[in-house]
Amino acid sequence: MTSFLIVTDLDNTLVGDDAALKELNQPLSEHRQEHGTRIVYATGRSRDLYNILTTEKTLLPPDALVAAVGTEIYLKGDDTPDAEWEKKMSHKWDRDLVVASAAHFADLVPQSDTEQRPFKVSYYITEEAAEEVLPRLEALLFERGINAQLIYSGGKDLDILPCSGDKGLAMQFLRQRWGINATRTVVCGDSGNDISMFSMGEERGIIVGNAQPELRLWCDINPADYRYIAKAACAGGILEGLKYFGFFS
Repeated sequence: MTSFLIVTDLDNTLVGDDAALKELNQPLSEHRQEHGTRIVYATGRSRDLYNILTTEKTLLPPDALVAAVGTEIYLKGDDTPDAEWEKKMSHKWDRDLVVASAAHFADLVPQSDTEQRPFKVSYYITEEAAEEVLPRLEALLFERGINAQLIYSGGKDLDILPCSGDKGLAMQFLRQRWGINATRTVVCGDSGNDISMFSMGEERGIIVGNAQPELRLWCDINPADYRYIAKAACAGGILEGLKYFGFFS
C-alpha cells in the first residue's frame, strides 16, 4: 500500500450520506496516517460556506481546500489563498467587465454575495434560458478580450471563471507541487463543475452513483478505462471506486 492523492467534490459527492461518509472516513484517515495519502476538497462553495459545512458534517481536515470552483486554493493551516495560484488567476481577468457584460442578460440572476469571489462571478439561470444566453454571453466576453470560461452545472448554476482556473487545473497544480503522479491521483465528482477534474489526463476518476445527467452524458461521449461510474451514491460511491482502482483493499 502506497500513498495517493484524493481530490473530491463535497456536496452530493463526499457529502450526502452521513453513514457512508463515516464508513469512508475511517480507512481514509488511517491510510493518510500510515502512508501519507493527501486529501483535497474541491468545491464550488466559498471558504465561508465550506466553514459552515464543517460544523454540520464530520469532515476530515484536508491537506488543501480548493474553493470557489477551483479559483482559490487554501493549503493546510493557511487562512489566505495561495499567492502563486492567485497570480495565475489574474492574467487577463477583468471582474468588473465580466459583471458589466453579464448585466446585458436579464435571465442571469446573481447568486448571494458570499458566492461572488475575486475570480468567480456566479449566477442562477434556468436550463431553457441557458441554451440561448450562454453562447451569446460567451461570444460577448470573447469579443471584449476577457480571459473567461463558463461553467454550468445542476441545471441552474452558472460560474464565470478565468480560463486559467477551475477544479481540474487546481488539482493539477497541487499534484505537480507535491510531486504526485497522475496514476496515483483519484478525483471524485457528481456534476458539470467537476468535469474539468476528469478531463485533465489519466487521473483515476470516480463518478458517484447519484451523478447529474450532464456529467453522465460527458462520460458517455468521452469514455476512458481510468474512470469508474459507481453504483452507490455519495461517499459510498467513492469507497466503491477506491476499492475498484485498488487504492483500498
